Amino acid sequence: MLSVFKSIPTHMDYKGQKLAEQIFQGIILISAVIGFVYGLIIEQFGWTVYIVLGGFAVSCLLTLPPWPMYRKNPLPWQPVLPETSTEPTQKPQENIQKKKKHK
Repeated sequence: MLSVFKSIPTHMDYKGQKLAEQIFQGIILISAVIGFVYGLIIEQFGWTVYIVLGGFAVSCLLTLPPWPMYRKNPLPWQPVLPETSTEPTQKPQENIQKKKKHK
């Protein structure tokens, strides 16, 4: 059961994040304008709030999950360099002692 959850992708690339943000803002803006106009026509502020909340729910459904359209441009990562040695060339204490001598 745990392997099923690990196989679900949970990332977006940078262009996908930008697209999701634009979609989110567009839906919120459109629903706010529609809600305001509709609420003004029928003179019920409650309907304005309901329409904006509905737009918020739709935008969350479209932008929060990492849909495949948000993962089309992955970043090319640098290849891993082989490690030549695990020992540092100079110990930190030796650097401190050298700095004290120069003063």
